[in-house]
Amino acid sequence: MRPILMKGHERPLTFLKYNREGDLLFSCAKDHTPTVWFADNGERLGTYKGHNGAVWCCDVSRDSRRLITGSADQTAKLWDVKSGTELFTFKFDSPARAVDFAVGDKLAVITTDPFMELTSAIHVKSISSDPDEQTAESLLTIKGPRGRIQTAAWGPLNKTIISAGEDAIVRVWDSETGKLLIESSKETGHQNTVSSLFMSEDGSHFLTGSLDKSAKLWDSRTLTILKTYVTERPVNAVAMSPLLEHVVIGGGQSASEVTTTDRRAGKFEAKFFHKILQEEIGGVKGHFGPINALAFNPDGRSFTSGGEDGYVRLHHFDQDYFNIKM
Repeated sequence: MRPILMKGHERPLTFLKYNREGDLLFSCAKDHTPTVWFADNGERLGTYKGHNGAVWCCDVSRDSRRLITGSADQTAKLWDVKSGTELFTFKFDSPARAVDFAVGDKLAVITTDPFMELTSAIHVKSISSDPDEQTAESLLTIKGPRGRIQTAAWGPLNKTIISAGEDAIVRVWDSETGKLLIESSKETGHQNTVSSLFMSEDGSHFLTGSLDKSAKLWDSRTLTILKTYVTERPVNAVAMSPLLEHVVIGGGQSASEVTTTDRRAGKFEAKFFHKILQEEIGGVKGHFGPINALAFNPDGRSFTSGGEDGYVRLHHFDQDYFNIKM
């Protein structure tokens, strides 16, 4: 399995997202310019210019026409995917962190960081199909917990919003009223910052990765922990295969801590675990720094990783991968 090396970013990668058909791959990095690539051969199609800060997150609409990005420049922007035109800017008083379109693309959730005396917050915005009618007002604003909300996603049927972040607690909010419905317990849940969250295709369960060196699979409605996958380094990114019962986990020490690690420090690998048996299947090495982003192609036949080294690595699976017997 030879990776395709995609060099287009000058700074560390932060996020990767395929469109629903799996023919386009969107990448975000700390270099202000989200980029779109052909997902098959890794050819760069174009960039979305307009942000003045690191871009933390993006999401693409179901029809692949709209892109939403959240950035440290205190804005979230809507883009026309095809032309690269900036359609609308949501302005905030603190950096925008996570963005996620609801099913149907009529709503988007945007989280903002704590800043000065502001706490973190979750904003629900209405997304208009006609960009000229787009407004900036929030349908709902939820004042978040202390510390950053690293990641947020829509729950099943858009009825809930699931958020997680620096305080290591996963919370489920009512998306109509903003009421806190349920939160994970400190004892059984993560013990350190939750860095990433990946929702299953049907919304029934989701996967979280944490700096406590583990990833957990949760039931979306009850927050029951279904599975736990343990690694030996902090987890920055997680994804689930749409085809097989596999989860992939990536991470590594942050640059400031690398000197204190063991001799394996140079090998930053994406580790594959069996979703049900919780056993490690194998790993894909290659990045020269922690892995910050992971994404499976919706057809399950390739996956991409983005690293602190500024590279996006696209891996098409060999036939052997599909014959793995546990």
